[in-house]
Amino acid sequence: MKRFLMPLAALLITCVSLSALYGTIYPENPWRSDSVFLRQGLWIVLGWLAFFVFSKFYYRGLINFVYPFYALVIISLVLVLFLGGARLGAQRWIKLWWFNFQPSEFAKLAVILVISLYFSRKGLGDIRLDIRSLSFFKGLVLPFLIIAVPFGLILKQPDLGTALLLVFIFLGVVYFSGVKMRYITLVLALGIAFSPLAWNHLKGYQKDRIAVFLNPDSDPLGAGYTIIQSKIAIGSGRLLGKGWLSGTQGQLNFLPEAHTDFIFGIVAEEIGFLGCVFLMLLYYLIIRQGLLISGNCDDNFGKLLSFAISIMLAFQVYVNISMTMGLSPVVGVPLPLLSYGGSSMLMNFICLGILSNIEKRG
Repeated sequence: MKRFLMPLAALLITCVSLSALYGTIYPENPWRSDSVFLRQGLWIVLGWLAFFVFSKFYYRGLINFVYPFYALVIISLVLVLFLGGARLGAQRWIKLWWFNFQPSEFAKLAVILVISLYFSRKGLGDIRLDIRSLSFFKGLVLPFLIIAVPFGLILKQPDLGTALLLVFIFLGVVYFSGVKMRYITLVLALGIAFSPLAWNHLKGYQKDRIAVFLNPDSDPLGAGYTIIQSKIAIGSGRLLGKGWLSGTQGQLNFLPEAHTDFIFGIVAEEIGFLGCVFLMLLYYLIIRQGLLISGNCDDNFGKLLSFAISIMLAFQVYVNISMTMGLSPVVGVPLPLLSYGGSSMLMNFICLGILSNIEKRG
């Protein structure tokens, strides 16, 4: 029965996604061929196909494709800088026929695979003992170089949220692998010490987002408009919500990017606090199941891979929801399985399929 909790939770979340997207374009025609509602439905179907394929494909067979996949992602990220389409000040997509391919989404999986493989090449059952003997260079510097290339390319797009997510995934896997804590503390201290220097390299709109995070009312009609409208949408849902198709922030276009980064505000307005608690429970079940799979796996690669996927999903859920509530700066991180986006949907379903396979064969 536990094996079906994760796909069932994912199914319910995607149903919420379709419901919310239908509501955002309800005043128009949700059934036109280019509507986000129909396109999201297509990506969900393709996502489920990817889930079943990867749930059947033996996860250790992925080892043969880790570095070719990593190289392909790097090439795609380079191509984005030259051939990518620009939208809202960011250049993150490659137009492939009718599909806007976003390589940075698959960079998350590429980094997870490479880092998991790097730290798993130790004796079974001795992962912590072996890795604790690694030097600072082999334990942190060398594996960080693995993520440094996609990190820099994604930061160049610019996509600060995804770039920082790669760092969080890296640090999470490093800590879980048992690298000496003083090494990790040293890296964090250096990051904090040099963070003021990074301010000068941020784009203008990124500085504005940080400024409105500290004081949303400083620019209520500019950079702070989206977060203010998002909090209005969440608050107006109250306990039980306004009901399906009864929200105003999305249907009347008060909330920008309502179908992507800020879809949680639309959902909260319609289903209210109790509905959001249920939604959080669904995410909790998926993440908890992923961590349990990691704990029960006897193979180091499967253990690290399932842990990295779980914390990636957890970080994305936290960052997206906290930014829609004004608890963290606004960054371009979609809400897994809920936000509109083909690349994100496919990548998340592939990760869930890998988790399902590790659960059965790990």
